[in-house]
Amino acid sequence: MWADKQRAIRVSQEELLCKNACGYYGNPAWQGFCSKCWRDRARPAGTPREETRPRSDGTLPTFSKFEEKKNIEKGRRINTVRRLFWGSPSPPKPQESSESRANVLKAYQNLEPGDFPSRCTAFLNTMEAYHDLPVQKQSDLVQDFYQSFAEYFSSFPEAQVTQIMEHVEKLIMTRLHKWVFCHDSCDDEQKDLALQRRIRSLNWVTPQMLGVPFPDKTVSVTGDPFLPAITAIIEMDAKRAPQDKLACVSKCSQHVFEALSRSNSEPANADDFLSSLVYVVLKANPPRLHSNMQYVIRFGLPHSLMAGESGYYFTNLSCAVAFIEKLDGPALNLSPEEFDGYMLGQRTPSALNRRQQVVSDTQNLLEELKGRQEKLDQGMDALNAQLQKWVQEVHSQLDETRSQFVLAQKEMTAQKEVSLSTQDDKEQSVVVLEDQHADTVTCLTWSKAMS
Repeated sequence: MWADKQRAIRVSQEELLCKNACGYYGNPAWQGFCSKCWRDRARPAGTPREETRPRSDGTLPTFSKFEEKKNIEKGRRINTVRRLFWGSPSPPKPQESSESRANVLKAYQNLEPGDFPSRCTAFLNTMEAYHDLPVQKQSDLVQDFYQSFAEYFSSFPEAQVTQIMEHVEKLIMTRLHKWVFCHDSCDDEQKDLALQRRIRSLNWVTPQMLGVPFPDKTVSVTGDPFLPAITAIIEMDAKRAPQDKLACVSKCSQHVFEALSRSNSEPANADDFLSSLVYVVLKANPPRLHSNMQYVIRFGLPHSLMAGESGYYFTNLSCAVAFIEKLDGPALNLSPEEFDGYMLGQRTPSALNRRQQVVSDTQNLLEELKGRQEKLDQGMDALNAQLQKWVQEVHSQLDETRSQFVLAQKEMTAQKEVSLSTQDDKEQSVVVLEDQHADTVTCLTWSKAMS
């Protein structure tokens, strides 16, 4: 079994967690930190920030329960509004402002705290007006907006806050997708092309090299068991909201676990999952993978990446991409010479390629299905002949019944005519008797009269 082979892809739960030991999932994109710790490290010193650590009861927060700071409420709101639009306590330079932007900003500042739909609309209009800002600045504005918006629901249950903020994220980012995705201020497009070329150059990598536990030869398969996972990860590029893209990652990962459960009698472990995810990414070569992952990192809700299944799956996807970018011979149990030979197209895998076995199994299955189809066609022909014979028998019975019915009608008509003829004869006999009786009475009357 390939599962028994020494693996170069190894990962533990501790390695996936934040380097700051905060309990959340880290990510290679944040140098091993979670999004919260990474933003804290990247935020300039002295910039106000809100606490988003777990509560004292140990439960993971969706968003921070912002502490009441009544004595600095006015100043805090001013700083929050400034961060929402400028990212720092200082306003934009005069040459960057315009009359339309000033009007939009003024309209936003005059909104009441409870007018949330208008706040979202005003924020969207402002972000579109400032769409030429660097993408990291736009990310800071969106993340600060999430936090300031969630503050007004601090008294709500966590489940409700999660649901509300997911709606807010979908509303905001569906509108902003065209402005912030693969922004001109970053090199996402170049990295997408580089990653696609890298994955394409590794198309020779087999599941066996990665230690992916494929089904045994005795197990009948109709194709690649990871095909649903490949389809799901490709669909990510068609989504706009970060949570929808993250849902594709979760769906892909769940399909990977389903494939592993069918391929191996033992429960899948973290190494099996990660190596299988690497295989899925290599086979799918998803479009704009780097840009999609960066979009989720920059504009997704923090809790979606820091904890839970979605955070675990996304962290593993980031690890898989990082592994592919640094993939070398020892990671595949190959010598440097063998690895270079494969990369240059001078060698092909000497081991039996499982894909060829899958193709062979599929062809055999198709032949079996073809035989079944022929038997089915023969059965349909026989059934059709039986049906036609039955229809003919039914028609014959109907014709016979119709003939018998006609004969019965004729007999009934003849009997009726005979009955009517007999009745006429009886009536004529009565008339004759009556006439004879009348003649007898007349004769008697004349006889009396003569005497």
